[in-house]
Amino acid sequence: MTVNATRLTGRWVPWLVIGLWVVLTVFMVPLSGKLSSVTTDKAVDTLPAGAESTKVAALEDSLPGGEDNTFVFVYHRDSGVTDADRAVVERHYDTLVKRYPPKAAAPEDEGPLTSPSADGKAMMFTLDVSTSHGGPEAVVGPLRDAAKDRPAGLQLEVTGPAAVDGDMDAVFDGIDLQVLLTTIVVVTLLLIITYRSPVLWLIPLVAVGAAALTSMATVYLLVKGFGIVVNDQNSALLTILVFGVGTDYALLLIARYREALHHHENVRVAMIHALRGAAPAIIASAATVVAGLLCLLVADLNSTRGLGPVGAAGILCALVAMLTLFPALLVVLGRRIFWPAVPRVGTSAEEKPGLWVRLGAAIDRRRWVAALGSLGVLAVFTLGLTGNTGALREQDQFVSAPESVTGFAVLRQHFPELGGQPMTVFTRPGQQEQVLDVVQRTPGVAVAVPGETRGGWTDISVFPTDAPDTVAEYDTIKRVRTAVHAVNGAEAIVGGPSAEHLDTELTTDRDEKLVIPLVLLVVLIVLGLLLRAVVAPLVLMATVVVSFAAAFGGSVFVFDKVLGFKGVDYSVPLLAFLFLVALGVDYNIFLASRAREEALRLGTRDGMLKALSATGGVITSAGLVLAATFGVLVSLPLVMLIEVGFLVAFGVLLDALLVRSVLVPALTLLIGRRMWWPSRLSRPVEQPDGPRPLADDAEPALQR
Repeated sequence: MTVNATRLTGRWVPWLVIGLWVVLTVFMVPLSGKLSSVTTDKAVDTLPAGAESTKVAALEDSLPGGEDNTFVFVYHRDSGVTDADRAVVERHYDTLVKRYPPKAAAPEDEGPLTSPSADGKAMMFTLDVSTSHGGPEAVVGPLRDAAKDRPAGLQLEVTGPAAVDGDMDAVFDGIDLQVLLTTIVVVTLLLIITYRSPVLWLIPLVAVGAAALTSMATVYLLVKGFGIVVNDQNSALLTILVFGVGTDYALLLIARYREALHHHENVRVAMIHALRGAAPAIIASAATVVAGLLCLLVADLNSTRGLGPVGAAGILCALVAMLTLFPALLVVLGRRIFWPAVPRVGTSAEEKPGLWVRLGAAIDRRRWVAALGSLGVLAVFTLGLTGNTGALREQDQFVSAPESVTGFAVLRQHFPELGGQPMTVFTRPGQQEQVLDVVQRTPGVAVAVPGETRGGWTDISVFPTDAPDTVAEYDTIKRVRTAVHAVNGAEAIVGGPSAEHLDTELTTDRDEKLVIPLVLLVVLIVLGLLLRAVVAPLVLMATVVVSFAAAFGGSVFVFDKVLGFKGVDYSVPLLAFLFLVALGVDYNIFLASRAREEALRLGTRDGMLKALSATGGVITSAGLVLAATFGVLVSLPLVMLIEVGFLVAFGVLLDALLVRSVLVPALTLLIGRRMWWPSRLSRPVEQPDGPRPLADDAEPALQR
């Protein structure tokens, strides 16, 4: 075996691998920098593919003149609007209309849209700005600047759908660089603490960095070649995934490599043995995550479906880098890279018995207590699901409310009849009057204003009376859709910001019902192939699902009672489930695959205890690193990303510290050799009393 290993790892092989990666990196770096140029947050690229609001967004983009961005200017004075205030508002309106001329002349009497509020303390007007002037982020700043000259005491908030989008875009400005730099710092600190070596921490970081650059370039090529959708959210998650799983793979491989160095003088031979031991689990882990991510391709929500190939590309790049470049770097640098704790041949490969041996012995003595106690802790966390799991409104997405959000509150206060975001109705010109009539008669509609005719379509702006993203407003949207669909020949469709949110929530519910069972099935198949068993994969999947429920419940409690969030973003449950099932099962894969390997020699009981003591430290370190990388998202000013980051980080810690460390070993010891049914490891073998080279469930034929 040593001879074969030496042939496979000639002195030139590591240098060849490093050289190939250098060439690849030189080619990929320019492409990775172009990823930001193809990221998009256009509504049509993130909304559900088949939704009615998506059709409206696509139609607005395709019609002559393009799409409009709607801004709402709300002026208010606590003591009441004065004549001088009204003159300033009119002057601002005239100036802005000249700078951003509307596509069609507005009616002389726009009714409530330009009237003072009933309480006499506010005035407002709407301004539609063509996308030819730029996106919401580019326009909202100049609009606010243009209205700065106001009498003392007259306050102004520029709000409306486009202002919210502009403030949201501002949050994502530079987010990729922020996430990348923060992640590098966090991973670096954790690696230094883990290895307590002045140099070793740098090697995983170099390899993972190369994987990150390669993944960004790969995603850019996927966008150019296949037209997949990449938004800012998915781009940030790509960085987190690559650094998180890449570092996990590095920790697992280094642990095996350190063990092998105690038995082999030749570092290349030691690396081959380390790869033989660690690579199957690492590949199975990557296959699980990739398979889970690709399940997102069946989702109808464009942004969710786009995350599938984006994340899968990142995981595959991390896998290739950590199984090629990383081992090559370790081999070239030799065993001195571990200084000051350099592993020596002939010395014991075992660390001090310490925590993991004592924990395994305690679990072995109190199997039922360990299993039921772990399940009890998880059940307590699950009670958090009784908290506020309602959908998060767009206005509540910001940690610190920007002007566009506070403006909606002011608008709602002074113009309660115009509290909702405007809907856009497209109809054929010949049926415009009929559609306008049925819309105006629909309960929940405050006012409907006809627009212009372009490209065979006429648009109508419809203002609901209820607050944005509320059940009442959604009911009004549904009633409007029902009413306009009944007009023969109109081919009417209803969209707009709140309609988009409604369609997104409905589509997300549908996607969850389709994607979640598919992810469970795919992950179960991967586990079955790896462990060559039926019972073990079922047990492991059950523990991960229970762990997810506990993590979700505990997180909802924190969101609701501690952080004061007003709901859970619609995308969080599905994303968190995917990451926690696919990533959470990783630690079970690392433990169970090592337990099966040891069970071939020692039997199920001793094999599990040996696996727990051998992998306890490295898997715990991996869990801390992965949790910390997702925890980076908690530092961002957007509630959705905070919720995803916290939930996944908390769930990973539960998996690494409780489920994998206590629950899975306890259940394995309780089930015994039947854990491996129907493989041969599950069958009893009679052995004489006394010391045994093999346990009662192993045979020499199973050795290799």
